[in-house]
Amino acid sequence: MRRRPLAGVLPGQMEKGTVKGHNSRLCCLASLSAFFWFFLLYFHFVVLGGSNIDQSTKLESTSVIHESTPVPVAKVSEGQTPPRKIGSHQLQRPPKAENVRQVQSSQKNYPFLKAMQTAENKNDPCRGRYIYVHDLPSKFNEDMLKECRTLSLWTNMCKFTTNAGLGPPLENVEGVFSDTGWYATNQFAVDVIFNNRMKQYDCLTKDSSIAAAVFVPFYAGFDIARYLWGYNISMRDAASLELVDWLMKRPEWGVMNGRDHFLVAGRITWDFRRLSDEESDWGSKLLFLPAAKNMSMLVVESSPWNANDFGIPYPTYFHPAKDADVFIWQDRMRRLERKWLFSFAGAPRPDNPKSIRGQIIDQCKRSKVGKLLECDFGESKCHSPSSIMQMFQSSLFCLQPQGDSYTRRSAFDSMLAGCIPVFFHPGSAYTQYTWHLPKNYTKYSVFIPEDDIRKRNVSIEERLRQISPEQVKIMREEVISLIPRLVYADPRSKLETLIDAFDVAVQAVIDKVSNLRKDIIAGHTNDNFIEENSWKYELLDKGQHEVGPHEWDPFFSKPKDGNGESSESSVEAAKNSWKNEQRGHS
Repeated sequence: MRRRPLAGVLPGQMEKGTVKGHNSRLCCLASLSAFFWFFLLYFHFVVLGGSNIDQSTKLESTSVIHESTPVPVAKVSEGQTPPRKIGSHQLQRPPKAENVRQVQSSQKNYPFLKAMQTAENKNDPCRGRYIYVHDLPSKFNEDMLKECRTLSLWTNMCKFTTNAGLGPPLENVEGVFSDTGWYATNQFAVDVIFNNRMKQYDCLTKDSSIAAAVFVPFYAGFDIARYLWGYNISMRDAASLELVDWLMKRPEWGVMNGRDHFLVAGRITWDFRRLSDEESDWGSKLLFLPAAKNMSMLVVESSPWNANDFGIPYPTYFHPAKDADVFIWQDRMRRLERKWLFSFAGAPRPDNPKSIRGQIIDQCKRSKVGKLLECDFGESKCHSPSSIMQMFQSSLFCLQPQGDSYTRRSAFDSMLAGCIPVFFHPGSAYTQYTWHLPKNYTKYSVFIPEDDIRKRNVSIEERLRQISPEQVKIMREEVISLIPRLVYADPRSKLETLIDAFDVAVQAVIDKVSNLRKDIIAGHTNDNFIEENSWKYELLDKGQHEVGPHEWDPFFSKPKDGNGESSESSVEAAKNSWKNEQRGHS
């Protein structure tokens, strides 16, 4: 069927169709115009007005990119709503709290942020471990070694500064030592040993902006040892004041005002805590200088009442060059037959009425299972490393009472020999070496309070016999396992898998600085910190911040003088500390 042709359409019908088409075009134009104005108004008020949303999205994207290298920042308090962006619509999905924190942190340009970002780079084997070492003028270190005869009034320190500070090698004539790794190391030689170990540290950097901590290679112990006797306070303080002045002019100091700096002194803290400017007073005032209070100072004995010093082990005679040296020694200590229940190497303190040494010596003499190595006047076997180590190796327990100060080198020599230490004051180890020794002191030692000996005349032999052979074996194994952390490896070599006393100390400093940086960003303050209770803070478990009453308060909570120091003569202890240098293990 064909369609009809259009020619049959009437003229009137064509005119009507034209008018209708014209009206349709007008309606179309009107609709397009209305749509145009609607789109224009929409673009102006919605799209441009909502630019903040785009901006917030852009910020969120930026923070997500930074998640590959996050920066610790202030935490949003629990239950706190992140601040709403002004002029924006409520997002369907609020940004993650961690992204909000990262955006907020970028608003403050902390000078140590680069170091913290570097610590998050998982492709960097040194991440979070970089150490920057100040290039001090040689008068603060190496020049002292050139004048080694002046380092001690009583001892020629020249031989003890040889072999990178280890001293002359010890001959293994009696078979007490290993054939290698043993040296006649002076107990105050940590300054040079630590500095030489630092030179071999595998993550040194010349870029201080990425450093986790800053090391100051000042031989503080050697410096003060030169002037302890017969010199005025100006001479004793000169190098310390000059050092601080030098440091404060360095750009590295301004990053944290020195709170990321640390130095090492191989002497007890009392040598650097002169309480007054009286010429008769003892030591220097290094640790009381305002700038030095910001730094961390590692000493062989720290103050329980101050926060800017930290205890590190006295050096022993053993300085392994490789891991195998340690493993062989540990196995040997496990196999030894120990015929003595307990032993003591030391001298009495007749001039100190509070000393329990006289009673300990008497108990050793009366006991058939106790061994005594007397270190009284004149030459004695206490000056012989071989005699000392031989006695410790043949004993199950080694008595470690206070000496001229809280601590003794003998404690570390005895643990090196696999002998379980017996302490009578918590200041002799438990509050001192919290970086290197377990906080649970019962795992590796025995504690007998001084008053048990002084007032109650408790038998040391009976107390030690109460410990079962099985428990003794467990404790001795714990002591032997601690050996790597208590010795300083040979600075001229490097252990492969083991960490030594140097490694433990450096990591502890890095952790301290890292936590401080996080606290600064988070806005945490130490308003409740009580410096006089510093020893308590060192014993807190991770996550704890507040201290309270402690079982050892009677040992440290004593009448104080106006300067906050213990009126029990810490100064006198410092004045007498040089006796350790003469007696060796006394």
